[in-house]
Amino acid sequence: MEKNRTLADGPIFSSLIRFAVPVLLTLFLQALYGGVDLLVVGQFAHTADVSGVATGSMLLQTVTMVITGLTMGITILVGEKIGQRDRRAAGQAIGSGICLFAIFALFLTAVLVAGAGPLARLLHAPEEAMGQTMTYIRICGAGAVFIVAYNVLGAVFRGIGDSKTPLLTVCIACVVNIVGDLVLVAGFHMGTAGAAIATVAAQAISVLVSLAVIARRPSLPFDFSRDFVRFHGRTIRMEVQLGAPVALQELLVGASFLVIQTIVNAFGVVPSAGVGVAEKVCSFIMLVPSAYMQSMSAFVAQNMGAGQPRRAKQALGCGIATALAAGAVLGAFTFFRGDLLAGIFSNDAAVVAQAHSYLKAYAIDCVLTPFLFCFTGYFNGCEKTLFVMTQGIIGAFGVRIPVAYLVSRLPGVSLFEIGLATPASSLVQICLCVLMFVWLERRRRMAQGSSLRS
Repeated sequence: MEKNRTLADGPIFSSLIRFAVPVLLTLFLQALYGGVDLLVVGQFAHTADVSGVATGSMLLQTVTMVITGLTMGITILVGEKIGQRDRRAAGQAIGSGICLFAIFALFLTAVLVAGAGPLARLLHAPEEAMGQTMTYIRICGAGAVFIVAYNVLGAVFRGIGDSKTPLLTVCIACVVNIVGDLVLVAGFHMGTAGAAIATVAAQAISVLVSLAVIARRPSLPFDFSRDFVRFHGRTIRMEVQLGAPVALQELLVGASFLVIQTIVNAFGVVPSAGVGVAEKVCSFIMLVPSAYMQSMSAFVAQNMGAGQPRRAKQALGCGIATALAAGAVLGAFTFFRGDLLAGIFSNDAAVVAQAHSYLKAYAIDCVLTPFLFCFTGYFNGCEKTLFVMTQGIIGAFGVRIPVAYLVSRLPGVSLFEIGLATPASSLVQICLCVLMFVWLERRRRMAQGSSLRS
């Protein structure tokens, strides 16, 4: 943050865009180095490897979503303290977060490495791809500490209003992953194992670069020392209270997509690979609303901390408008020419056709997620993470899973029809978000009226 400028200063639109663009590019590079695994495997390995990477990476994506949700507590708390100009409290929030997530990283490593087999079977990985799925989960699990560390550092940077440093580190990681995939998968023909090793190496290097950048930075907008890296009970409780609902929501939402993958896995290895390819494409076409969701959380948290709720609401409107414009363009292209996008990740015509069918449903979701994701970021920044969790659970288990399961039982059903469960869920969640927003505004006006009368 140049001259210690925060997200509570300056014009709203330009401040939000200036912060969101690096977040968007960071997410793009993250999706790229995740997608490169499938791309290279799809071109230089077998369909079983594609299915293994697709199923395994979907599990790891769900794990990453949970970590991102948990670290949201750090982003919100640090953002609020920066907005209040409380440097010491911001430093304590960071130190407590480091301790909390160090323990979580060790737990996650043990679960993924030891439970790779049961997890692969739980996901109903096709028999031809069972070994590849287990290999991917086990290797990525061994590097879980780097996945956790990267997300903690990213949460800190977003909380202080710095979205450029994560962009630099993930750019380096992306290059490392691409080179690793080409060497290990295309060069040494290591298939799934090569893709997993390249992914872990990229995460490790991104963490090391982030730490080096922090060490060389002349000034930071918070106080920090070794004494801060300890379990501050009250601070950790606040971080868990804020982050746990988001993490649970991300877990259950991710689990709902895993259930869909499991349903499709029963149709055979080609539909399984098709959904895996479609999910990789989706990680790109959903980048804009995803960037606004993360940016909105930090933006709103700082402005709420600075006592500027009107500015936070104006940012919500700006985010929805710009994300919707991008979503309409991407949605139209995906619906009509999604086969071109799917063809990037696989040279199997049957897999590409299945992926395009599934992507048509996501194309509809492209005009819904700008509303849903921006509202989610707004409510996170307002500390309404319990509501975020609730609406996410309703969408996942009240709509997405039941619709996908019931449709899958119909004779001759296509992946497009199964995929419609996702926009159906988004529509219900948007309605819940609008009702919550109206209710909060009504409460605020009533509170203002009461204070004026008194």
